[in-house]
Amino acid sequence: MSKISAYQLKNTTYNVIYKIFRAILLFGLCFLILQPLLDKLSVSLMDQSDLFDPTVISIPRNVSTSNYKLSIQLLSYWRTLIESVIFLSISAALQVSACTLTAYGFARYKFPGKNILFICVFVLIIVPPQTIFSSLYLNFQFFDLFGIFKLITGRNLNLLGKMSGYLILSATAMGLKSGLYIFLLRQYFRGVPKELEEAAYVDGCGRLYTFGKIMLPDALPMLTSCFLFSFVWQWTDTLYSTIFLRNYNIISIALSQLNAAFYKYYGTLNAVGSGTGAMLQNPPLAYVQAILATGILLCLAPLILLYLVAQKTFVESLSQTGIKM
Repeated sequence: MSKISAYQLKNTTYNVIYKIFRAILLFGLCFLILQPLLDKLSVSLMDQSDLFDPTVISIPRNVSTSNYKLSIQLLSYWRTLIESVIFLSISAALQVSACTLTAYGFARYKFPGKNILFICVFVLIIVPPQTIFSSLYLNFQFFDLFGIFKLITGRNLNLLGKMSGYLILSATAMGLKSGLYIFLLRQYFRGVPKELEEAAYVDGCGRLYTFGKIMLPDALPMLTSCFLFSFVWQWTDTLYSTIFLRNYNIISIALSQLNAAFYKYYGTLNAVGSGTGAMLQNPPLAYVQAILATGILLCLAPLILLYLVAQKTFVESLSQTGIKM
């Protein structure tokens, strides 16, 4: 065998081994990510008889959609879904708008205390929101703006359980994960050549017009990513939602109350006796887990659809961020 043939054989063998190893690794990673969802999907499609059958493990013997019908009823799903999409879209748009303006200021302008303020942005990223829960609660329970409201009305505003408090956080770039969006957008704007803005200034454009017509269109992929992150994190958040949105039909609140709603539904349906002396029966644990798994899947379904629709723009923004950062 010639040296060239031996080299080609060796190179081909290495390529085959590498491809096999890569395929096994990717399959393992994908399985680790998808396995919990597949388990929940399997349980959600099981009939009650399958839930208590030890021979049924992953594949339902009797496929049923009764768990979905009951979860949709307990969650008031369609009404909750529509209201959640509308409200959280508005909140995410306000948050991304505020973070974009803040990030552009950090990237392009010099002002006193700039470095200190940017350190505060890092603190906003690092510190968990649970750390400031009590302070946040008290600030919005006795909300006032430089003492103006108390001076006029004689008392502070209580914004707990009100949508306005949640929107104030988003519109002031202090909402959930706002520090991360400011950092990502700042890094993006720093990677844009200053010559583009200087050319616009020479043509007579003002700062606001340059920002709106030159910088924002180019930053659309990054803005889309930040909007998706904001929407998804707010969709699954229970901390801020518990403080401000507990009186509204929001998907995260409805999902957190699904367990109690199912216990009440099952107990009422299977009560022993009648009247005030009726004894409520607790549902079997396997049935509870099936309903919760179904509710989680119903909560995740809109997010999966959203990522499928915005996948191209999302991937493009990540690639651009990797190059410019």
